[in-house]
Amino acid sequence: MTGHEPDGSWSAPGRVNLIGEHTDYNEGYVLPFAIPHRTHVALGGRADGRIRVVSTFDEVPVEVPLDALEALFPDARDEVPEWSRYPLGVAWALLHAAGRATDAVTGVDIAIASDVPVGAGLSSSAAIESATAYALNDTWALELEPVALARSGQRAENEAVGAPTGIMDQMASVLGREDAAIFLDCRTLETDVVDLGFTANGLELLVIDTRVSHAHSTGGYRERRASCERGAQLMGVPALRDVQLTDLPAAEARMDEVTFRRVRHIVTENQRVLDTVRTLREQGPRAIGDLLTASHASMRDDFEISTPELDTAVDTALAAGALGARMTGGGFGGAAIALVEDELRDAVADAVRTVFTAAGRATPHIFTVRAGSGAGRD
Repeated sequence: MTGHEPDGSWSAPGRVNLIGEHTDYNEGYVLPFAIPHRTHVALGGRADGRIRVVSTFDEVPVEVPLDALEALFPDARDEVPEWSRYPLGVAWALLHAAGRATDAVTGVDIAIASDVPVGAGLSSSAAIESATAYALNDTWALELEPVALARSGQRAENEAVGAPTGIMDQMASVLGREDAAIFLDCRTLETDVVDLGFTANGLELLVIDTRVSHAHSTGGYRERRASCERGAQLMGVPALRDVQLTDLPAAEARMDEVTFRRVRHIVTENQRVLDTVRTLREQGPRAIGDLLTASHASMRDDFEISTPELDTAVDTALAAGALGARMTGGGFGGAAIALVEDELRDAVADAVRTVFTAAGRATPHIFTVRAGSGAGRD
């Protein structure tokens, strides 16, 4: 795509969040895992101090001088196409994180290709950010550690793109492990590896991409985050991480009904993450189904980020025998997940397709995922 051979290639995965939705920017707990679907970045050096990005998303390259990045982000980000703000924003954030001047690094050509479904709630954006971060970290010899690369990806998404997301997606993409989820404390960024045991227990995790696309830089996500910040302020705490289940009656007395429901989702979802980690370790994956389903109900009723298509996918999967199901990702579209017995995988998938077809909806894209490895050089 750039007209010359690359110096190397790097890749990073998308992620499925098993449980813990919208808890990350509230300094809470999440339990994501990296998936086999990856974004690939090929990078070649150039001698003119410019950065050019091209991708399968858009045939038109975007090229800017490296020393123009500071003027672009965040105030003038609309001067470049939205897709290009992800890799360009990562370059800008990495240079800040490393304290490196633009004239101390070489120009680069970056070509991006991905098989992570876009808009499906599987964090195609973090996959782009993490693959780009690893490529530039190696090429520019910045010597930043994985957590710093994840932070730079988050900063790019928040400031260069304008999406007020937390750090879960980037951490999952960077730290992913085979056959395991990453239990992440989003306040301390401490992580713990949690074995999933799906295959050993004869289970599959189905992803049901409803093909209803979402965008985190639009209003619904931002409004939910503002509600959470308002709730924390009313409770007199730094973040909703500090509100416990026993505090909910007091919370209800202090805030309007909508803000309270937003707060209740975060508080109960944090507890569900902790319960899921404990249950996986003590009882195994067959015992987590009810927690997944309760998470969906909370997102549907309290946080109001589900859609009719996501609700249909979850309800149909459960009726067809799934152990548990929930929407995954930021909401307002995207994908649901369903934990199913191996022998029921096809029956559950067929049931979902049948119900969608009967309702005149687009046929969902349904596939299984297993936990995979994180970002790195290929």
